[in-house]
Amino acid sequence: MEDDSDLEFRKKQQEEQRKLKELKEKAAQKGPLTGGGIKKSGKK
Repeated sequence: MEDDSDLEFRKKQQEEQRKLKELKEKAAQKGPLTGGGIKKSGKK
């Protein structure tokens, strides 16, 4: 049996994953912006 806190935690994780997925898809549509951004911030 699961307690409520565990259920809430899993729900939150699923929400986070969905948000990440949406962000990734949006970034992919814009083009290689994310890859370049990561490299630029590393050069600082």
